[in-house]
Amino acid sequence: MQPNRITQELIRSLDGMTFEPPITHVYNPLVYAKKSQQEYMKRYGSGPKEVLFLGMNPGPFGMAQTGVPFGEVSMVRDWMGIEMPVSKPDPEHPKRPVDGFDCTRSEVSGRRLWGWAQDRFHTPEAFFKRFFVWNYCPLSFMIESGANFTPDKLPAAKREELFEACDLALVRLVKHLDPEWVIGVGKFAEDRIKAALGEKTDVKIGRILHPSPASPAANKGWAKAAEAALTQMGITIK
Repeated sequence: MQPNRITQELIRSLDGMTFEPPITHVYNPLVYAKKSQQEYMKRYGSGPKEVLFLGMNPGPFGMAQTGVPFGEVSMVRDWMGIEMPVSKPDPEHPKRPVDGFDCTRSEVSGRRLWGWAQDRFHTPEAFFKRFFVWNYCPLSFMIESGANFTPDKLPAAKREELFEACDLALVRLVKHLDPEWVIGVGKFAEDRIKAALGEKTDVKIGRILHPSPASPAANKGWAKAAEAALTQMGITIK
């Protein structure tokens, strides 16, 4: 199944899902940032890949704005060369506006991850020849204050419903990309890889530190820590 077909099927699976308080708003950038998301998949999502990096879900100033995982605006626009019209989620949280590529806020996690890719590989073509980046869950959840609500905190029944759809999309993407490694960016993602692919998979599973500024370890030098973990797995960075 081709990458954009995978996302289309995931959109259909998620459509109609409802979420109870304290969640007040749910954004799906696969829908309102469809053009840039599809361009990312079309341009860089052809297999096979050596490594698939898997994140958790959209950051407020990254994928929630651009449709690209860890999608720091400047990195997506200026390095990847993607800048497409982005519409608005409905309803839009007044404290979490979607301004698309006009967003002036920085997504620290995305700046770290894509900044590392740029520093080490220079061109997106060189990076994406070996690697691809995807978020396990495309939905961004907010509570009334506008604060982020992560999918791992959902009630068990709703979490199971959501994860079933996201697991299937991940399995389909792995089949398409045929990677040697699927690496979780953080523990949540690693756990979901193991759950979705199962113990009998031939794919190697690993984990790197999440680049979130909420992580003291990441703030001490995320790129160095991530690269050390990759080296330990036997993944060479040239």
